[in-house]
Amino acid sequence: MSIIDRSKLTSLIHQKEGHLTRELLLSPGGFGLGKVPDKNLPDAVTQMVCGFCGTGCNLNIHLKDGEGVCITPTTEYPVNLGMACPKGWEALSVLKSPDRAVSPLVKKSPSHWEPVDWDTALSLFTRKFKGIQQQYGPESVAFLSTGQMVTEEMAFLGALAKFGMGMIHGDGNTRQCMASAVTAYKQSFGFDAPPFTYQDLEESDVLVFVGANPCIAHPIMWERVMRNPHQPEIIVVDPRKTETAMQATQHLQIYPKSDLPLFYGIARILIEKDYLDKEYIQEHTEDFEAFAAHVKDYSIERVVTETGLSQAAIEHFAELIHSGKRVSFWWTMGVNQSYQGVRTAQSLINLALMTGNIGRPGTGPNSITGQCNAMGSRLFSNTTNLLGGHDFLDAEDRAKVAETLSIPVDRIPSENSWPYHKIIEGILSGKIKGLWVICTNPAHSWINQGQVRDILDRLDFLVVQDMYHTTETARHADLILPAAGWGEKEGTFINAERRIGRVKRVTRAPGQALSDFSIFKLIAQYWGCSEMFSEWKSPEDVFQIMKQLTVGQPCDISGIENYAAIEEQGGIQWPFPESETEPPDQQRRLFADGQFFHKNGRARFIFSDPTKMPEPPNEQYPFILLTGRGTASQWHTQTRTKNSDVLRKLYPERIYVEINPQDASHHSIKPNEWIFVESQRGRLRARAFVTQSVQPGQLFIPMHYEPTNQLTDAVFDPHSSQPSYKCCAVRILKN
Repeated sequence: MSIIDRSKLTSLIHQKEGHLTRELLLSPGGFGLGKVPDKNLPDAVTQMVCGFCGTGCNLNIHLKDGEGVCITPTTEYPVNLGMACPKGWEALSVLKSPDRAVSPLVKKSPSHWEPVDWDTALSLFTRKFKGIQQQYGPESVAFLSTGQMVTEEMAFLGALAKFGMGMIHGDGNTRQCMASAVTAYKQSFGFDAPPFTYQDLEESDVLVFVGANPCIAHPIMWERVMRNPHQPEIIVVDPRKTETAMQATQHLQIYPKSDLPLFYGIARILIEKDYLDKEYIQEHTEDFEAFAAHVKDYSIERVVTETGLSQAAIEHFAELIHSGKRVSFWWTMGVNQSYQGVRTAQSLINLALMTGNIGRPGTGPNSITGQCNAMGSRLFSNTTNLLGGHDFLDAEDRAKVAETLSIPVDRIPSENSWPYHKIIEGILSGKIKGLWVICTNPAHSWINQGQVRDILDRLDFLVVQDMYHTTETARHADLILPAAGWGEKEGTFINAERRIGRVKRVTRAPGQALSDFSIFKLIAQYWGCSEMFSEWKSPEDVFQIMKQLTVGQPCDISGIENYAAIEEQGGIQWPFPESETEPPDQQRRLFADGQFFHKNGRARFIFSDPTKMPEPPNEQYPFILLTGRGTASQWHTQTRTKNSDVLRKLYPERIYVEINPQDASHHSIKPNEWIFVESQRGRLRARAFVTQSVQPGQLFIPMHYEPTNQLTDAVFDPHSSQPSYKCCAVRILKN
């Protein structure tokens, strides 16, 4: 028997002509879906942040009869300045897909799910997960979440799962994209603190992009580069001749995963030529002497051998860093998704510190975020951090969070969660029996895809909560909970430059789908812990709680009055503590005062020797496979972008593999010919795209297509536990 009174449930959500009515859910004190615009209002425009990448563009949502019908970019917003990429223009269309989950579904056979009502679904959810915990202990159930829900939902999920339901383990898919940058910042600066603002893209006179292709992955950021009036030097470090590399003033086409010795070699040159900001090093950093001793081993001859670059190119790179007055270093997945991603990110941080390129306009070691709310996940999801950037291992932090939330401190775990891959391994070893997957698609996106699909099938109970019932992960689910998407709920996102922006409800979710916030609220009632969340009535209520949780933290946002203030200011970058009396500037950088978040206020030089490539090419598998973004109109596992008729026309429908003409000729492969690409883990069939963009001995396949991760190797950075998607050994076979 469910814990919630069935008559009460009926008053909350009841069936009417096959659709849910939401009188209470839509009220200001309801479950947080927000108030439906009055249908009698004239046509109007509202604004909110886009729900795709971490750039955080603002969009005008044009309303007809109170419903969003089309989009234009917001001209005055400080992020995109009137620009939008194809995904942003099509953000509403993907909500109308026939693949939307419109009612809870229960698996009845391996390929058949039947619709049920919410009471049946949540009673089953509670009975199964509680039964697993009673039999195997609280650690036997875990969750995997996302960087794509609004921040308030992330906070609610993490608090519900860990404080209310007693889970220990839960991680997010930001582990797949941002973990190495997060760890690098924490170790070097004392907190996960990207220091930049997008204005720096326009103010640098030297921009260094490493493993980043913003022309495709972050096109609005690239537009900001194109607005730079300083005729900047643009250096791209990448094994591929990407679209961004084609626009660079210098492309350093290195051997895959040789970036760490390259940057150590550059550091040695800067030291030997005395191209240093000695005052900055002395006043604001520590361990520089040890770092200088470490890089002595990286002679120009060694770097030439390991990277494949010429001595002249390496020395020219060092000279550009020295001659630049405002040098910025930008990286994304080519660095992060590596078995040595943390140390590579820190090698860029070290270059910025030793040259004083931090805290000033146009400078900084700047990690570009992937997902729309990866930063919100990093601070508030209760996965790698305790809420508000706190530490599960710190008794004072636990006490502060418990007091803020008015809960017993012993409800907060005193240990960190297993990272994503340990949760997967826990299923394989039988330690985790139940899994709750929210707004992510690991059966497509996780490394070594064939293995993870087999592992998911070993669970006693798998719940998938998603907009779509057809995702690769949903095909393995025992229970599917239909969730609302962007544009169908309220909340905030935090973008890559730490800017908090608004998300609004401009259309109804289809059928019985509810916002994730509403689903969490109902689960709390069914689980019997709703009293713990009695103040969590709406997303804006949770935002006020989040403010309290950040007081005294580097990410303090206690000075933001409410949602209206965020909109009035064009988004607000953290930190903005209550002690600030003036409205915040629209462009704010960290570390302008040279003070970092370690107790002594100094940044640290952190370094170690490069690690050997875990799976180098060999006689049997002679190619290195690279993966990454394909086009500006594709996104992640394409659960959304494939549901836009417009976006589908802008990218290749079928999977393809880039191959150098020399290799194509050697293997008698013609353009557009179907070939097989095979690793030790799997095989896929793809069309050959013969191009000079990849070097001989290397292949490239976009990550968006379902089969790609059948090939990738389950190797992880030892410091961040981030998967290394970017290189593994493969071979090609004729079809």
